[in-house]
Amino acid sequence: MDQLTAIRGFARVVEAGSFTRAADSLDMPNATLSKIVQDLEAHLGVRLLQRTTRRVTVTPEGREYYEKALRIVRDLEDIDGSFNAVQGKPKGHLRIDVGGSTASDVLIPAISDFLTRYPDIRIDFGVSDRPVNLISDNVDCVIRGGPLDDSSLVARQIGTADLITCATPGYLKQFGTPAYPNELKNGHKLVSYLSPQNGRAFPFRFERDGEKTEIKVEHRVGVNESNAHLAAALAGLGIVQTFTYAAGPALQSGALVEILKPWRPQPYPFHVVYPHNRHVTHRLRVFIDWLVANLPAQLKG
Repeated sequence: MDQLTAIRGFARVVEAGSFTRAADSLDMPNATLSKIVQDLEAHLGVRLLQRTTRRVTVTPEGREYYEKALRIVRDLEDIDGSFNAVQGKPKGHLRIDVGGSTASDVLIPAISDFLTRYPDIRIDFGVSDRPVNLISDNVDCVIRGGPLDDSSLVARQIGTADLITCATPGYLKQFGTPAYPNELKNGHKLVSYLSPQNGRAFPFRFERDGEKTEIKVEHRVGVNESNAHLAAALAGLGIVQTFTYAAGPALQSGALVEILKPWRPQPYPFHVVYPHNRHVTHRLRVFIDWLVANLPAQLKG
């Protein structure tokens, strides 16, 4: 038995909550991973996991072994990482989760610079506005906008984006151009961005001279993905609030027109987020540093 491989395999099962997801993240057959963990249990003489047809749970002994063994794995990763850092050649695989419009309008257009600097790093993008579990989904980091309320995560701000209100010229010709936020309540059609987590519509937010206003009215159309949200605006379905980096080309071409500009809300913070209990590899560290140095300008649109 390769005990280090067994420890890593067992740890991934604990983190992923299933053999299938853990095996996928390790690029090995499910049966192979199951046999590795069984051999580890036989070697230790204790049951580490309770298996049923629907779920895997960690035994008290398994939890204790995981916490102790994980320290060994991290120490080994620190040793490997220190040699990579000295050589200046970070390498390996990064899994990055990012929202739809942030991926298409900000990150992917800029990422060739990073790949040129670090040719031995391979990147997989998971593109979705839906929240992910960084541990169970085996994601190295997530790029998201908005406030953060999960204390189990480490966040580093990488920039801010302006949130603007806009509509097509055709819509404004038909329904009029509002001069004040409260006018949105009077017959205007709103295209709301829906939370991918709970389906609730985000209110339209405005601020002027320190006075904040939120408009909550029944929307005409609701969309829970950022690229489709902008597409609904371009189709003339109503007024939207979106980021300047997403709407920039349409504003420049005249396909969209910004309205209520004096009431722009405060810039929206964007963060790169990763689990506090996961080792920060050299490749992840250089990626985060690159984000902080390069993304602020792109987020401004």
